[in-house]
Formats: sequence, structure tokens, C-alpha cells
Amino acid sequence: MSIKVSTLGNGLRVVTDNMPHLETVSLGLWVGTGARHESDREHGISHLLEHMAFKGTRQRTAQQIAEEIEEVGGELNAATSMETTAYYARILKGDEGVALGIIADILQNSAFGRPELEGERQVILQEIAATRDSPDDIGYDLLHDAAFPEQSVGRPILGTPESVSSFTAGDLKRFLGRRYGPGNMVISAAGAVRHEKLVRHAEALFGGLTDEKRTTGERPAKYVGGVRVSEKPFEQSHLLIGFPGPSYRDEAFFTAQVFSGLFGGGMSSRLFQEVREKRGLCYAIYSTTWGLRDAGMFGIHAATGAGLMSQLIDVIGVELKRAGDAPPTAAELQRSKAQLKAGLLMSLESSSARAEQLARHLLTHNRVLSNEDLMAKVDAVSAEDVRDFAAELIEGGLSVSVVGSGRRSRKFAERAAELVRN
Repeated sequence: MSIKVSTLGNGLRVVTDNMPHLETVSLGLWVGTGARHESDREHGISHLLEHMAFKGTRQRTAQQIAEEIEEVGGELNAATSMETTAYYARILKGDEGVALGIIADILQNSAFGRPELEGERQVILQEIAATRDSPDDIGYDLLHDAAFPEQSVGRPILGTPESVSSFTAGDLKRFLGRRYGPGNMVISAAGAVRHEKLVRHAEALFGGLTDEKRTTGERPAKYVGGVRVSEKPFEQSHLLIGFPGPSYRDEAFFTAQVFSGLFGGGMSSRLFQEVREKRGLCYAIYSTTWGLRDAGMFGIHAATGAGLMSQLIDVIGVELKRAGDAPPTAAELQRSKAQLKAGLLMSLESSSARAEQLARHLLTHNRVLSNEDLMAKVDAVSAEDVRDFAAELIEGGLSVSVVGSGRRSRKFAERAAELVRN
């Protein structure tokens, strides 16, 4: 087996997957801390911290960071999610030490200078402003707020203009010191990588970190449900419907994925065929599953003209009821499973996707799930499992958001809520 895992003396884990046909390496450090771990006053600080990591350290300026990675032909980036923050790079074989050295420096020695902080604050304020011009972003923010009101998991990752404007360098340092501990970190690499060599680099660069005075806990997420609307007008009206779903750690998550595939996951799915192909009610409609460590949501998203919204809602309601009344056909089930397995295996041909998956498995499951394990879990989903899952969805708490219909947005949202409940 090409996957190897080592744990340093301070608890930091190193995982690699050697892909000998490649000449490059994707590697990074994943921290089990994200937007859900912020207090109300810290809303958006994880994302700001990720941005500020590249703005200079006690040893390197922001320009030197960029030049050093690009001198070896590499790329350096970062991302913040609800539960993790990742700092990652892609480099040529043999340059792992360069990339990991920069990542170690930006995480342990960031200067958080005032000019850099003020400049990056403005960048994020513009990023927030851009989401307010996007009906998709508005709709999803409203949907998550309805599903998890007054909780960190229901808030936008970017924060608000008010919260982002309030952060100081001291706030960033305190959050970093409290949440970024080695026991909550994974260094992951895939591609032309030698495990033992990477472990030596990790020990030299991160071995001095300790978990003293650091926290790793989180408040449990509680699904509530409700209706949220925006009367801001757009060319199209966006409808989003959410139901409580399984967490990433729940075996039912695989059932949710199979159901999502046959219900709204591709061109052969029920929603695509009934809503777009037969009735022409919209250009795009799909369903999706979203999971956290302790909660999840199953969602449906469609956009259409305001004049077609009522008919669209009616058809979705009928299809949801039909899914809960009878199991899918054998052909539907087989197609969805094939799509799910193919999507997983195709994505893992990318070293970046593989490195991310390895880190996520360790942070979520404390072990790496093999592809054979994942395929078996998909294959184990039965038609009756899918029917029962759909029936339980309709009985759960409902979340609805509508954007783009002006004053009619609330009427459409309430119609969707009532139709599905009935």
C-alpha cells in the first residue's frame, strides 16, 4: 500500500501517498480549525488569518514568499472552510523542503504588520461586497442561516464588514495560539514524494510546536430550519430548499450521496429530466449533500424566471413525494452509484485532490479510508435505503431561501415550505 502515516512526538501527523508516475508533489498543512470554531466576536477571523499568513513573516516579506516558491516553479495557496484551514503548495519533485519551509514560516512567524493588515482587510471587504452581488451566494448564506440560526455553522465564512473591520493583530495571534496546535494538524502530500524525507522535514520545522493552552473542541451543530428571503431583484429567481442530513461520519452519508445523484445529480436525474427536459422550467437544477463532523444538510437549488417559480416549486414537491413513496429502479440506483464511484476515482487522479482527501480523512475519521472501503460503502446502499432516506427528509425540519423575486420572494418561499410539508 502506497499510503504511509507517521505521528511526530508532539502529535502532528504526516501522511503521504506515493504516485510514482508523477514528477510533481502536492503537499500542505491542514488544521482542524475553521469558521465554526469562532466566537461571535471572531466571526471571519479564520479567513482573515489565512489571508494574512502570506503577508510577511519575521524572515520573509510578502514578495519574498512569492518569489521563493516561484523560483522553483511552485504554487502556494490556502483555503478556509467551516471546519478546516489549509495551506498548500504544488512543486516539482525534490522541492518539498522549500514549500514546507515556507508554510512553517508563515504559520509560526507571521508578522501581522499594521499596513499589511489594513490592506488585506480591504481585500476581504471587497470579497464580501462581491458576494452581495451574487444571487447564489446570497441564497446559500440565507439557507444556512435558516438551517443553523445563531450558530457559527450557519454564518458566512468571510465574516461581516463590521467583524472584519474590528480585528487587530492581537486578535489574530490569540486565535492562532489557541487553535493551531500540532495535535490538530496534518501534513499531507501526494505525488512523487518520499515519506521518510517528508517526515524529517516536518520534524525539523514543526517538532517544537506544543499543544499547551490550545483548544480543539467545538459546539455541537443544531439543525433548526426556517424561511429566509432577499427582496433584492435579479434577472432570475433562485430557490434553495434544505433538509437536515447526515454528517460526514454517519454511514447514511453514502445513502445521501446516492440519493442526490439519482434525484438531482446529473442529466439523467429525476429533477433534470422532469424540470428541464420535459417542462423547460429552468436551465439548471441540482441537489447536493453537505456534511460536517456532527451535522449535515441535503439541498436543492434551481433558478428560473419569477413567472415560472410557482410551477417549479410544484414539480419539485411532487418529485420529493414520489421519492419517499417508492424505491428507485435498479437502473437508477446503478447509474447513481456508477457516477459517484467514477467521480471519486477520477478526482483522485489529481495529486492535489488526493492530498486533501488524506488530510480530511485523518482529521475526520482518525484514519485513512481506502478506495476499496469507500466503494464498498457505496455498493452497500440499497433501493430501500434510498426510499427511506427520502421519506425521512420530508419529515425533517425544512429550510427555504428565495432570492431575486423582489417582493414575491417571501410568497414563493412560504409556498415551497408548505408544499413540501404537505
